[in-house]
Amino acid sequence: MSAPDLLYSEVEEDLRANVRRLLRDRCDWTAVLARCETDEPYDLALWRTLAGELGLASLLVSEELGGAGASTRELSVVAEEIGRSVAPVPFLSNLLTTATLVACADEPRVRELLPQFIDGSRLGTVAVGLTTVPYSAFPQSVKAEGTALSGSVSAVVDLEVADYVVVPAVDADGAALYLVDASVSGVSRSATTPLDLTRRFGTITLDRAVGERIASGADAERILRQALVTTAGLLAAEQVGLAQKCLDVTVEYAKTRYQFGRQIGSFQAIKHRLADLWAGVSSARAVARNAADTLARGDDETELAVAIAQAYCSDLVVLAAEEHLQLHGGIGMTWEHPAHLYLGRAKSSQLAFGIADHHRQRIGELADLPMP
Repeated sequence: MSAPDLLYSEVEEDLRANVRRLLRDRCDWTAVLARCETDEPYDLALWRTLAGELGLASLLVSEELGGAGASTRELSVVAEEIGRSVAPVPFLSNLLTTATLVACADEPRVRELLPQFIDGSRLGTVAVGLTTVPYSAFPQSVKAEGTALSGSVSAVVDLEVADYVVVPAVDADGAALYLVDASVSGVSRSATTPLDLTRRFGTITLDRAVGERIASGADAERILRQALVTTAGLLAAEQVGLAQKCLDVTVEYAKTRYQFGRQIGSFQAIKHRLADLWAGVSSARAVARNAADTLARGDDETELAVAIAQAYCSDLVVLAAEEHLQLHGGIGMTWEHPAHLYLGRAKSSQLAFGIADHHRQRIGELADLPMP
């Protein structure tokens, strides 16, 4: 195992600047809040710009398959900016879908569709619950008879805007992955009232819906597990971006808000809380960066790095959002303030792909520590 590179390269900083500039121009929090109150909570025009014009959806795809041939290091920088802006775009489902389909690229149908996912003209998701732990057993809720799939999966992220769904199913040969057109007969979708207004999920029900098998057996189990591990690792970067945003905004507020003739940031109780949060965000950045770097190198300790990142970042981001809300006082409790957007995204991401306890247990297993 080589030493991790936790620093950001010049190319990565340039990428960050471009993404941040676009999100600042088209996705400030007032626009996000206004969109949450409409019937179109997703900004798909923004996603097509991010995916197609900036090429962000192609970062994980090799040049041979028409992608940018980048790595999780660059994608983690994008994830930080998506988290920082709580952008209402199907970023998480795209990560999951791309990571899955790239591993199935030998299938002609996947090669045909992959360019459309890359340019943002088609959207996809994977039919696993948002709380699915990457190290859990292969899902069993969908059965396949020939090409007909039946069953249901709840809490599927970004389901309402997906054109295609990769469905883990069990068929005569065991575990398998099927690619399903979400518009075919036998597919129904129902939305779930979300905690995070900027990232929705729902239940997909399949009643003998026709799908095309793109992986089977041990390959299907390995591909799904690796896609979940990759997405969980990059989710840690998104959590870091959101936590940093909460810290930055709160520090700025503490400098300009006066009580008893003084800036509230001059009170020791406020300073200590912000200093503790700064230390937490700095540590979170280190473990998330290590996960992205380890994923990029395909290191043997990838699962350990991702488990450490999620065990730390998923709780830290909620703490940052709570501190942001509380230190803003009464104004932070109002609908017109973005604090609830940050808290909703933080709490939702805390539950995604395993809570901290699940990842701590995995760390113990990988490090051969005695279990309680």
